[in-house]
Amino acid sequence: MTKRNLFVLWGVLFVLCAGLGFLEASAFSLIASLLFFVPPAVLLHRSGEDRHTLLLIRNLSALSLGLTLVFLVLNLLTAFGSEKLGNFVHCILVIVSSPMICSGHWAMSMFLWACLLMMSLKLLKKV
Repeated sequence: MTKRNLFVLWGVLFVLCAGLGFLEASAFSLIASLLFFVPPAVLLHRSGEDRHTLLLIRNLSALSLGLTLVFLVLNLLTAFGSEKLGNFVHCILVIVSSPMICSGHWAMSMFLWACLLMMSLKLLKKV
């Protein structure tokens, strides 16, 4: 599978997880959220000297973890606001953190994002 195909598959899995995040969690959504992390792991494994791919995965991982933290805090703070605001912030959280919400196991998804981040940082030191 080419690098381009892996990125396309990763994007498709992101959209699938985002869509499933609006539905009730099931075994299928858990499997989809786990499969979401396979293409970037393969990309990291095959990256070799490809600094661009390593930087992209590092930046996406850091961005996802950071935005998840921000929107989780905002989601908690909307408890004091209107229901519409809470629903809006939650919808953004579902999209930003699609594999996390999709699986229903938040710590697992954040751990896997952190693994991608740490592995990309480790491989960047070698390049």
